[in-house]
Amino acid sequence: MNSETPDAGQPAGSDPAAAHVATQLKNALKAFKKRLKMARLDDESRLGHGPMSSGGRSGIVAIVPPSQFPQAIWDELVRQGKLRRAGQGLYELADERV
Repeated sequence: MNSETPDAGQPAGSDPAAAHVATQLKNALKAFKKRLKMARLDDESRLGHGPMSSGGRSGIVAIVPPSQFPQAIWDELVRQGKLRRAGQGLYELADERV
């Protein structure tokens, strides 16, 4: 078999490294959203709200991204416009800014 011939199992023009990066980006964004949601829920469930109130609204809009993904992943998500840098190592979802 010739080394220049594409693998029969892969469509011509597809790059396995690009597919891996795309999967990493998707997983990183999913992990970010989950961590942001958990931080907000934790903040809203804290003590200090009145007993007759429905709870407080969380003021958390930005978090430190999960450390299991490299910085290059977060930079790429910022470049794609899915995240926005909030300063001091914090990131926020780009589509939630008021």
